[in-house]
Amino acid sequence: MARYAISKIATGIFFTGLSLVFSSAFAVDITSPEKPAFSAKLTAEQLAFFENSVRPLLVENCFSCHAAKKQKGDLRLDSAASIKAGGKNGPVIVPGKPTQSRLIEVVSGKDPDVQMPPDEKLTEAQVEILAQWVQMGAPWPDTGQIAAPLAKSKNREITSKDRGFWSFQPLSHPAVPDMPTGYTGRNPIDNFIFATLKQQNLKSAPEADRVTLIRRLTFDLHGLPPTADEVDSFVNDQSEHAYENLIDRLLASPRYGEHWARHWLDLVRYAESDGYKKDDYRPNAWPYRDYVISSFNSDKPYDQFVAEQLAGDEINPTDPKMIVATGYIRAGVYEYNLKDVRTQWDTILTDITDVTGEVMMGLSMGCAKCHNHKFDPILQKDYYQLRSVFAPMSPRMDLDLATPAELAAHEKAMAEWKQKTGDLHEQIDALEKPVHRKKTAGIVKMFPPDIQVMINKKPEDRLPFESQMVNLAARQFKDEPESAPLKLTGTDAEKHKALVAQLAKSEKDKPSPLLRALVTTDIGPIAPPTVIPGYAKNEALQPGFPTVLSQLTPSKNSNLLTDIQPSDTSTGRRTALAKWIARKDNALTHRVIVNRIWQYHFGRGIVGTSNDFGILGDRPSHPELLDWLTDQFINNGRQFKSMHRLILTSAAYRQSSQNIDAVAAKLKDPENRLLWRASTRRLDAEQIRDGMLLLSGQLSPEFGGPSADHKSNRRSIYLKVLRNTRDPLLDVFDAPETFSSVCSRNCTTTAAQALLMINGPQPLEYAKSMANRLIKMDRSDNSSLVEEAYRMTYARVPTNDERKWAIAFLAGTSKTSTDGKADMKLIDFCHVLLNSNEFLFVD
Repeated sequence: MARYAISKIATGIFFTGLSLVFSSAFAVDITSPEKPAFSAKLTAEQLAFFENSVRPLLVENCFSCHAAKKQKGDLRLDSAASIKAGGKNGPVIVPGKPTQSRLIEVVSGKDPDVQMPPDEKLTEAQVEILAQWVQMGAPWPDTGQIAAPLAKSKNREITSKDRGFWSFQPLSHPAVPDMPTGYTGRNPIDNFIFATLKQQNLKSAPEADRVTLIRRLTFDLHGLPPTADEVDSFVNDQSEHAYENLIDRLLASPRYGEHWARHWLDLVRYAESDGYKKDDYRPNAWPYRDYVISSFNSDKPYDQFVAEQLAGDEINPTDPKMIVATGYIRAGVYEYNLKDVRTQWDTILTDITDVTGEVMMGLSMGCAKCHNHKFDPILQKDYYQLRSVFAPMSPRMDLDLATPAELAAHEKAMAEWKQKTGDLHEQIDALEKPVHRKKTAGIVKMFPPDIQVMINKKPEDRLPFESQMVNLAARQFKDEPESAPLKLTGTDAEKHKALVAQLAKSEKDKPSPLLRALVTTDIGPIAPPTVIPGYAKNEALQPGFPTVLSQLTPSKNSNLLTDIQPSDTSTGRRTALAKWIARKDNALTHRVIVNRIWQYHFGRGIVGTSNDFGILGDRPSHPELLDWLTDQFINNGRQFKSMHRLILTSAAYRQSSQNIDAVAAKLKDPENRLLWRASTRRLDAEQIRDGMLLLSGQLSPEFGGPSADHKSNRRSIYLKVLRNTRDPLLDVFDAPETFSSVCSRNCTTTAAQALLMINGPQPLEYAKSMANRLIKMDRSDNSSLVEEAYRMTYARVPTNDERKWAIAFLAGTSKTSTDGKADMKLIDFCHVLLNSNEFLFVD
């Protein structure tokens, strides 16, 4: 990226480059492809959206009146041509303009005289799907009319062609190609990259300068800018292994885990609130976040990392660190007052099945919930075999996360405290329990009759599924009465008040409660049956993985029965799944994680669709390199840090973003998939916030623990992640939605970003603090002050012109206001530095 010089100083400071602050308010994305209108060649993403979301919605809600058999109002909605023609009242869709489309008007209820469908209104989510489709230009596959709903067929056979798809194949163990003539590499990665460039007559870019490299590396591994001293140390280090030593230093810092944990948390939809309308905060979700950070910092092998999250409670039920890892399963949404707990349980199981398929296997499994997958060789049976792995799980919030010794010590201390407080607890319970029971009885009556029957059974008489339903319902009829105000009257109220006051005197002696977190165990050693809905023969399915991958077992069977070892308290199913995912000969699951590591370093994976290695997904740009890297990953203990070192020490990673043959290269490879240069990338939302905090001198070094609110100076990973109440700065810079797995961040350029950076209270406060930090450095003159500001923000010294313009702008100031703090000119100067592209982007 070119340097951005200050070119004009009047009432403010402007930059010759296109600063995000000024340009984004008027930005037009001239690189975006034109929206397809009706029938057109669709991208893989558009096709998947149509087939998975739009098509089923139209079939289920519209075809009974507007398809081949019936056309009310002369309107058909089963082909691109018929939708384009419209009905007797004209077109119903204006491509790209949902607010002007009659279809959206009638399904959203905005027309008081017409509602479609007439019998049952679409949900807001369904209306949003149709509006999004119209906004995209109403793209439609080239196949003409769309068929009736797909039949639920168990007869689909997995063929040799299915098994021959590239991502399902064993690793090819490719040999490292010879380095092409004229190219200079640093490790075998470059042999693969440069051989492909040579085939296309493309040249690689030269190596970036040291300032660029340390800034790139520090943001890549820490999510923070380097300090001026760190830059000087690296630039002046003339030792042979200065670059490698820098990588090792960065990987050894706890800041590495804080940054790379954020990538994983995106994938597993981590949040600290329930979602839905109430969006209750989850005060005990954070231990899972700290577990992920610690796992990255300790360089935990990937197979162990996966196993602990899927089945830590089964692997070692007495180790609190293992149990905390199952917070992965608990990160989905939850509706606190949904009395239809059967449907809620179905949503919970669907969520963890879909997320596990995408994150661990790189397969979009969701389509197979209702029918055999339309594109990928994934059977509906496969979906429910995977789902049956999680069918026995039991969400827990009542486990004290402590070792056996810690538990024993705590129980002893509690017993001693209760002995000192006499019978106060019994007297208080005698007053409170009748009130709670009455409240609970009223809540229980609100559940469906079959759930009430389960609740009223004795625990020992309940089947495993019934126990799960009661536990899920109990979160409402136990928590709500205890959190509600206690309604006592008369002498009972006075007695209760006196008892509570008496007990409060001894509260200081009460042992502190042990840590509890959102974790998971199994309901017991017997699993509830899993069946495919809608089949006449409700045969229970055994736990398994996609049939197309059954070549991984000697019996060519896709179930996991042979690996399941139940205990007295658990089915062992999740442990068996973890073992299958981590098998060394499971090429798919290892390709997926290696591709993710590559993506986070280069901005794009070797496979661009890192959550979808299926038919609709991207094809690898360098398939042999992906397999070679996967081999290296497996053979080197499946540890992230060794893969980081391998990638980061390559010449491909160390390239400059400037290539003298860029014009010709863009014509052949406009997306830079072949890596003929380094791609310039905008910082993630957390990197922007944390970077400004660091430059302002306010970034807290505190590690781990309960999350802070958004006014805190802690790193962004330690802020509360609320699904429906988002930090404005993080939100505007594309912090992920946390309702499903996010494999890659959006990177938008919007007016809202510009306005927030110019006028938002957070950037202004950071600029003030940065200016005061500069004042405290006691630089002798404005020239040295400007130099220090540039070194802090950009890791470089200003050019002569930049220095001259900045000094002229700051001339005539005392550098401090009457209260001893930086005056507005210096604050404005710092504010503009923070708003520039050179700060917001990394070369």
